[in-house]
Amino acid sequence: MKRIILMLLAIILSTHSAYAVEYSLEDLYRIALERSEQIKISEEDLYIAERGKDKATAALLPTVSAFSDYTKYNKKKLGSAGSLIQPESSTSWGVRLDQSLSLGGRELTAFKISKENIEKSKYDLYAVKENYLFNVSSAYYDVLKAKKTLEIARANRERLTKHRDAAATRLKVGEVTKTDLLRAQAELSGSQSEVVRAENGLKLARAVLARLVGLSRDYDIKASDFKKETLEEFALGSLVEKAITERAELKSFILQKSIAEEQVTFAKGAYWPTLSIQGVYARVDESPATAFLVKDDIFGVLSLTFPFFEGGLRKAEVRETEAKQRQAELAIEDLKKSIAIEVENAYLDFMTQKDVLKSLEDQLKFARENFTSISKQYEFGLAHSIDVIDSNTLLVTAERQFTDAHYNYQLSILKVEKATGTLLKTVISK
Repeated sequence: MKRIILMLLAIILSTHSAYAVEYSLEDLYRIALERSEQIKISEEDLYIAERGKDKATAALLPTVSAFSDYTKYNKKKLGSAGSLIQPESSTSWGVRLDQSLSLGGRELTAFKISKENIEKSKYDLYAVKENYLFNVSSAYYDVLKAKKTLEIARANRERLTKHRDAAATRLKVGEVTKTDLLRAQAELSGSQSEVVRAENGLKLARAVLARLVGLSRDYDIKASDFKKETLEEFALGSLVEKAITERAELKSFILQKSIAEEQVTFAKGAYWPTLSIQGVYARVDESPATAFLVKDDIFGVLSLTFPFFEGGLRKAEVRETEAKQRQAELAIEDLKKSIAIEVENAYLDFMTQKDVLKSLEDQLKFARENFTSISKQYEFGLAHSIDVIDSNTLLVTAERQFTDAHYNYQLSILKVEKATGTLLKTVISK
């Protein structure tokens, strides 16, 4: 019987452990990269850019087409000498080859633009992945904060419950007044509402993370191994230089500038004439056959087209592309300044969180010792109820601030990696 009970307990425990899948931050990264709709949309943009290159390649190749006609006349016609000049019906078919090229090389320019557009889409995809992973990181640490906040709220409720019971006991023996008990009960009621808020906050944080990563609601997370970074060894200037070199957004903007320059060349190519080549093989069958019927025919056409006047369209297109080129140059300079500010903000946030964390760690230690000391004094009648409540409030505040600082410190390191454009590279290398 004892063995059966142990087996049932083992089955229940194994079922319970399998009920919620536990993920680390690295697991969430991997799943997010596989399931994110935003990343898939960006991947489709890359696919579209690759097909744009196929279209540009097609413009460099000739077009081969087949044609066929059938003509039915109302009657055949004879010439003055009795020869047949119009049959009753005629059938023609053939194959035609067409090629049209601008002497300004517009097709080659378009092909070069399509290749650069693929590279730009790759950098855009990289940036989307990096931004998405940082959002996942933020949501992950929000869940850890919410879990810790709930633990703090429950521990606070437990401490206040013990204090309420102690106040009730001391009231019975006449050591304190009823106001002590009422105050303890009021604080306990407040702590119960904090527990409810913390539980709902955790549910919301879990839902946000599940939405970002693509998880079912039945999951749990575990704290990943955390190694303290020594970013303070790097000068702020070197981090900015690293960001200018590594940021995918800036690389994308630089390619956009190159594309804008090529688009100016493409627009100016419209001033050059267009050369068209056509080669045709045609066969004609008539019933009955006319006297001058040529059944098979092969010929070629070479034409040169040059538009002298088009209402200023070409000039307007050139001016437009030149303006877009200037916009691209200004966008690069603006982004460099924004990246420098973003890196400085991330770096200073890291330094702040590091220093604040040390101070709050000491504060938490003192708050715990203070609460323990005053609680013992209250047991022996050496402290008042208000002293216990004040020391507990100080402890709860210190615990919450330390929790926020602890996870903000870890997130600040990822923030620096994102600002310098190395977050995705770091994740992939693990």
